[in-house]
Amino acid sequence: MNLAIGQGRTVIEFTALRTAIRRLSRGLVVALVALFGLFGAVLPAQAADKSPQTIVLFGDSLMAGYGLAHDDGFAPKLQSALKQAGHDVRVINSSVSGDTSAAGLARLDWALVDKPDAVLLELGANDALRGVEPAQTRDNLAKIIEKLRAQDVDVLLAGMMAPPNMGKAYGEEFNSIYPDLAGRYEVEFYPFFLDGVAAEPDLNQDDGMHPNADGVAVIVERILPDVINLLDDAS
Repeated sequence: MNLAIGQGRTVIEFTALRTAIRRLSRGLVVALVALFGLFGAVLPAQAADKSPQTIVLFGDSLMAGYGLAHDDGFAPKLQSALKQAGHDVRVINSSVSGDTSAAGLARLDWALVDKPDAVLLELGANDALRGVEPAQTRDNLAKIIEKLRAQDVDVLLAGMMAPPNMGKAYGEEFNSIYPDLAGRYEVEFYPFFLDGVAAEPDLNQDDGMHPNADGVAVIVERILPDVINLLDDAS
């Protein structure tokens, strides 16, 4: 009799233990699923944060590398400088020698195929050399900036200055384009792309207009802090 009772208790206790283990196992599985779900949500975001930013250089021969070996051009030197500064950035050079602001506006959609985080915009030098009405240059650049902003692309606008032979009135109207647009659209602004290089024979090619390798190095050194600020804003 006692043996039967003891056996019954053993069975009951074993059944209760097995039920408790099952419940514990189910709870553990649920916890693990929730935990892995959390990691699944966090890890892709972390991976995305580590992906390199993309900056498109959108300009004319001054950024296209006219007359220079590839490694001496603005794009490779900027890429190298950014890397040395600890920034993992993909630099895409979408600059075309001879481009005016109108030509840039016409091909902008093609340049945005790469879905950049930021754009360094440098156009207008050829407009001034050809005597294009400053109002037209202003309108073209404004439309380019508006398109970029509409696609949530951060912009660094590099200013240009009209050559002295265009006259004082033309120069004043043209030179005011860039600070005016930068203020109007609240974009990052670098006042003069050729700062420190223009009219310096040792820093320019024989044509006196395009920077040589040493000139490019000066431009990159001077504009680098502004490019880094642009990328920080874009992130």
